Amino acid sequence: MKRTVGEIMSRTGIRIPLILWTLAVLYPIFWMFLGSFKSNAEIYANPWGFPETFNYQNFITAWTEYNIGSSVFNSLIVTLMGAVLCLVLAIPTAYAIERINFKGSNVLFTVYISAMMIPMVLAWIPLFFLLNQFNLLDSLVGLAVVYALSQLPFTIFVLTSFISTIPKSLEESAAIDGMSPYGILWKIVTPLSMSGIITVTIMNTIQFWNEYFMALIFLQSEGNYTLALAIDYISSEAQYTNAWGTLFASLVIAIIPVIILYAIFQRRITKGMTEGALKG
Repeated sequence: MKRTVGEIMSRTGIRIPLILWTLAVLYPIFWMFLGSFKSNAEIYANPWGFPETFNYQNFITAWTEYNIGSSVFNSLIVTLMGAVLCLVLAIPTAYAIERINFKGSNVLFTVYISAMMIPMVLAWIPLFFLLNQFNLLDSLVGLAVVYALSQLPFTIFVLTSFISTIPKSLEESAAIDGMSPYGILWKIVTPLSMSGIITVTIMNTIQFWNEYFMALIFLQSEGNYTLALAIDYISSEAQYTNAWGTLFASLVIAIIPVIILYAIFQRRITKGMTEGALKG
């Protein structure tokens, strides 16, 4: 009986802080969601209450007058291009580092790992001049390339831990049957590393979708604004036009894809991170 009471108290002591932390995280999101359906008068008169009527005008205003629609499209393009390019570069590199014994492979892997420790802010100024030199400044393609390269060390680090656990006998059998090294990579190694690939892709996608500072530096024309820059513009406008409902609606539009993506692939992410921790 004493042991049972002790276990209950122990579990309660663990769960109460977690519940309080969950409420602290969810409440601002819930408040923002309610604010997106309120008029400015309701926001000032009753900021913490429910809206009298659920008004969708804030979403219409954000989508039309503030061009959130084009910003969503720009973010989608940059995110997809960056995620795909990062995988195209990371998968062969991780395979070469892990499977091909060449002089300097350990040094190369150490360099990639060390790159994870370098703050990206140190590269912003050199990247600005480099993109300008290649006529990729104020370009969604240039921003996607920067995104892909910024997450390349992390992606390689995760994928090498998955590739290292694939039995070499499978690759040797495929080679005996006449399969080329590229065929082994894309038809055997890549499918068997799918948990890690999905995990890093989702994490990179969320990172690219929410990124703000590099987009602010490398994008200049309003037509190329990503969603983060568009929301920042609405935030600055809200101080003078009282468009707080529109700002809340824009934030809701921004977080809904991330929530849906995480809800769909939650088990995949957890499984991939757990397997990566055990295999690494």
